[in-house]
Amino acid sequence: MLADVSLGVAVVKPWLPLTVDTPMSAQSPAPAVSTEGLVLLPRDTLGEVLRCPNLLQHPLRATAWLIRMLFGLFSLTLLLAVIAAIPVVNILALGYLLEVEGRMGRTGKLRFAFPLLEIAPRFGTIVAGLSAWLIPVWILTEVLADYRLIAPKSEATAALGSAHGVLVVLVTVHLLLSLARGGSLGCFVRPLKNLLWLIGQLRRGGYFERAEKHVREFVFEMRLGHHFWLGLRGLAGGLIWLVIPTAMFGVYSQVDQIGQLVVTLVGGMMLVLALAWVPFLQARLATENRMRAMFELGAVRELFCRSPLCWFIVITITSALSLPLYLFKIYLLPSDAMWMTTLVFIVTIYPARLMTGWAYHRATKRPRRSFWAWRWLWRLMMLPLLSFYVFLLFFTPLFSEHGKRVLFEHHVLLLPVPF
Repeated sequence: MLADVSLGVAVVKPWLPLTVDTPMSAQSPAPAVSTEGLVLLPRDTLGEVLRCPNLLQHPLRATAWLIRMLFGLFSLTLLLAVIAAIPVVNILALGYLLEVEGRMGRTGKLRFAFPLLEIAPRFGTIVAGLSAWLIPVWILTEVLADYRLIAPKSEATAALGSAHGVLVVLVTVHLLLSLARGGSLGCFVRPLKNLLWLIGQLRRGGYFERAEKHVREFVFEMRLGHHFWLGLRGLAGGLIWLVIPTAMFGVYSQVDQIGQLVVTLVGGMMLVLALAWVPFLQARLATENRMRAMFELGAVRELFCRSPLCWFIVITITSALSLPLYLFKIYLLPSDAMWMTTLVFIVTIYPARLMTGWAYHRATKRPRRSFWAWRWLWRLMMLPLLSFYVFLLFFTPLFSEHGKRVLFEHHVLLLPVPF
């Protein structure tokens, strides 16, 4: 395999064996496939969205497919929102978004851009099942608290307390058995069958070994280690590019200090340049799964020259999507309710990552540069766009609970969470 020095993408001779020098390829012996100058990893086809059946020939199947996909997307978004609300663990959410971006960069196909969509519906079913049983218990707990406050020694309070204790035990056992059976919707509505199933499993023997195997397979499908490592590298690379310009941009605080104003202006110009390239540098990192790709600015600039209009469109849409998210930082919810805010962040950032990966893939498919005047037109158009974005960013500390710390968050490029 010969390497293209200017782009860093693989150029494959048909008579040469193809290898991929990445940790992902080392985990699987399956051969990789080359297409349009990019190396597709064996895992890119995992989690492929099934094609929708023909609506006219199979209307019921098509309807069932649509319902399942919508429920899966909702469950996937909810899962990422919950993960993003947990400190340190939210690196997994960033890693997953980068994985989505990398798959789009390598394949250019939307059906490969939802790698956890197969297991997400099970997560949504589990959340729905747990909520359906725990909400009544929570309501009864609140009622019992009122009884104990008003009449702590009455017979009604004692009877309600006993009923509450029995209900908690029964619901806990039922939910554990439902999860042990697989957490499908039917498991949560058939408690007697869950008990009979457990008795049958214990009589059969080897239940705990089989349960451990299924749990291991479920965790392996989530690829937690890969997503965390990818997210950590994406976070580190983004910070290396953004932290110095952002720090300089946030210096200005006193009106009569000309020096601070000069530093802020220089930092703002540096931030404009960084925001123009960091999204695509992260796309290159995710696509090639190499940390060094995060700093190959020359290769990314070359790819921009091949598809400048697409990259300008991506920068425009990404900037437009990111600005409204700063409004959610005016008042931050408590940490246990932060997932409701991160839900909006995930819904906004996911499409931005998809489009960035698509633009990167489209650029790699172009065999040559665009006409020089066409390139400079969109380069000059991008400059005022990002300048206006940075100008608006200057005022975000005035209404954010985090003050000037909000400048360093860059939630579209770094962690998808408002803290």
